[in-house]
Amino acid sequence: MEHVHELWFTALLNQYLAGTANSLIALVGLHAHDPLKPWTNYNAMLVLGTILVLLLPWLVRGGMSVEKPSYLAQTFEVVFEYLKAQSKEVAGHDGPKYIFYFLSVFTIILIYNLMGVVPTLESPTMSTAVPLGLAMMTFIYYNAMGVQAQGFIGHLKHFAGPVLWLGPIMFLLELISHSIRPVSLTIRLYANMVASEQISIAFIELVPWVIPAIFFGLHVIVSVLQAYIFTTLTMAYVGGVVAHEEAH
Repeated sequence: MEHVHELWFTALLNQYLAGTANSLIALVGLHAHDPLKPWTNYNAMLVLGTILVLLLPWLVRGGMSVEKPSYLAQTFEVVFEYLKAQSKEVAGHDGPKYIFYFLSVFTIILIYNLMGVVPTLESPTMSTAVPLGLAMMTFIYYNAMGVQAQGFIGHLKHFAGPVLWLGPIMFLLELISHSIRPVSLTIRLYANMVASEQISIAFIELVPWVIPAIFFGLHVIVSVLQAYIFTTLTMAYVGGVVAHEEAH
């Protein structure tokens, strides 16, 4: 088995919180491969990324000022307004009602992705479990919003389409289509982040630091782009299930 380099934050958690991790793993009936080092890199990066996500609103709020707002507060105001306008365009007239979920998805994915740019850290989204979890969260959310907007029966009727005699076939096709969405979201985010990370690592090992700096810049662009694509697709899925027949 190929040895996986243990990141410093992973080593820190394994040193002080190994018992906690083993207890949590035991709750679901599993056992850590190495009880002395139950924390994997992606688990550790997920914890660190989540801490950063939870700290971000506090940091943004601290910089909010009418007279002199911080650069971080100004940046997130621009992001908020842009996503709000985009949600109306993609999800329809009621799209801005769901802006806080869209903003949360974008922010979480962006932070997770950008962690790979920081030396000694990795992107949690390089592990399939993290993109899959985000995709399932979106899958549950947009279906829940569809039920909330149209009722359970209305949400199911939406799958059948407007033509009665084609209803059973359309329902089956829509069911398959919706079931594939979490898989496609997962693969798209995971594959792009792994490819971007591997290209950066390869050039760091092969050439001096000047050239890899370019690829780190590309990694940032890929990180932002993938967060945006995931969020836009989420908007489209929400818009597709909350729209009433007269809006189609």
